[in-house]
Amino acid sequence: MKQAIQSYFKESRELSTSLILVFPLFVIYQLGLLATGGVRNGVDFVTNTLMMLAGYDFWNYFLLNLVLLLLFAGGVFWMRKKGGFDPRLWPKILLESSIYAFFFGAAVIGVMQFVGLDALLASGSDAPTPTAFSNLIMSVGAGLYEEIVFRLFLMGGLFWLGVRAIKMPVWLAAISAVVISSLAFSGVHYIGNMGDAFELGSFFFRFIAGAMLAVIFYLRGFAVAAYTHAIYDIIVLVLR
Repeated sequence: MKQAIQSYFKESRELSTSLILVFPLFVIYQLGLLATGGVRNGVDFVTNTLMMLAGYDFWNYFLLNLVLLLLFAGGVFWMRKKGGFDPRLWPKILLESSIYAFFFGAAVIGVMQFVGLDALLASGSDAPTPTAFSNLIMSVGAGLYEEIVFRLFLMGGLFWLGVRAIKMPVWLAAISAVVISSLAFSGVHYIGNMGDAFELGSFFFRFIAGAMLAVIFYLRGFAVAAYTHAIYDIIVLVLR
């Protein structure tokens, strides 16, 4: 049992495995975009590129996503044949992430209260959209793309820059990467036409939420962070 748990934690943290595990989020999000007429997450840079490649034509866009899905299926089949991916990881990742998501909001509020901040509950995603289905798609997009941008690219890039280029101590580079990426994660929710009105309570809520997701990303990998983020947003925006 102990060996099986250790194997799960090791395999689920691998980036290549994580990218495969989060592909269902990509599929749900892309299908949702087609169904909602293009309602999408504010940091979604992939969809804009895909739409441009498709010439902003519905059927071209649909076929392009179908090709990506087939390529993904082929990649999973190849990795499974080589012994590099176990599909049984997915339900385990989903269960683990659901547990984190269920307690996530209470944990953030607890941290805020511990440091003496007023806890103003925020969703941790862009401004809610009119329907539950649209909110579901936005939640999935937030889990996928915000974790790609702010944890995988920004936090990971800043950590690499601090350690390799600036030669900072590892602990200082890690703290700096978490703080800067979490500030950016919180701040982006107040930018643009669909951004929220700035409030200090919600800003700190999102900053601490970003820091906690960064810890999950560091300890448990990209897939767990993405699913935790998406499921938490679904709980707040759709189920409540």
